[in-house]
Amino acid sequence: MNETECIEEQHHVDHYLFPVIYIFVMVISIPANVGSLCVSCQQVKKKNELGVYLFGLSLSDLLYSSTLPLWIHYTWNEDNWTFSPALCKVSAFLMYVNFYSSTAFLSCISFDRYLAVVYPLKFPYLRTRRIAFTISLSIWIIETLFNAIIIWKDETSIEHCGTNKSYTLCFDKYPLEKWQSNFNIFRTCTGYVIPLVIIIFCNQKVYQAVKHNQATENSEKKRIIKLLLSITLTFFLCFTPFHTMLLILSIGKHSTNFGKQIFKLYRITVALTSLNCVADPILYCFVSETGRSDIWNLFKFCHLPSTTSDPGMELEDCSSNRKHTKTHVLSHQLTQVCTKKLGSFSKSYMSSI
Repeated sequence: MNETECIEEQHHVDHYLFPVIYIFVMVISIPANVGSLCVSCQQVKKKNELGVYLFGLSLSDLLYSSTLPLWIHYTWNEDNWTFSPALCKVSAFLMYVNFYSSTAFLSCISFDRYLAVVYPLKFPYLRTRRIAFTISLSIWIIETLFNAIIIWKDETSIEHCGTNKSYTLCFDKYPLEKWQSNFNIFRTCTGYVIPLVIIIFCNQKVYQAVKHNQATENSEKKRIIKLLLSITLTFFLCFTPFHTMLLILSIGKHSTNFGKQIFKLYRITVALTSLNCVADPILYCFVSETGRSDIWNLFKFCHLPSTTSDPGMELEDCSSNRKHTKTHVLSHQLTQVCTKKLGSFSKSYMSSI
């Protein structure tokens, strides 16, 4: 284990603040993402490529949320890791895989909607379930390999505070090693800046296309704006504070006191970034017109006694075969609105997706 400088007052802040945030995220995120997984599976079965990206997003959030009890225990003990070093590595690995697979999947969702609304008839071969599966698999492979360095490095360190007190830290080293600083700068550029540019560009183009389309009703425009804002705000609020602090912490050398203050803020933004696990299921409810009702029906099904000998059929009924509920994804419906003047060809296109 390495040794690091003592920031004892930070441990007292973590003891009260972080468990509250992590418990809040865990309680909401796990059931919400389980429901989102179930509903996105139904969309994948209907050959909806958006469901593939949403499935990957929900799975990533669920994997990270499953490690939150460890982080709760760690912060409640004032940042003293009592589990094995291997478990520290796995927890940190899943945390960073979640952060950057989330930014990647959010970028894919934005680009998919950009093609659907701005070029609904020009690139249908890019909006297939097979392409979505290929892209999603590539994201998982890249993020796994890219963050594998966490598994190989020693992520626990000893922090001595006074003569009789010490902490075993997990992935909380300060000051940063040279390789960590370089790695963080590269990670910020590829995992935050590039996705941010993609999301802003795509959403701005979608907004322009909808704004100048006379066939789109005001109610539909408002719905599109909700979708665009949900994606953009989720990304900006969850990931910008963390990467801002990470970049400041990684660039150049700071005085001891200034560096410690930056590190305190950085630690807080790490906890706040976990809120993306709560925001992503909410995002799904905006993307899918029936997302809220589907998830609600899935939860009702789990709590109501079974009235049929075939639970699988009942689950299918509540999520996809309800008689009076639409099952098209919102953004596909928006594509239909934006292209309905194209007549029967547009109708044929919509039926194919």
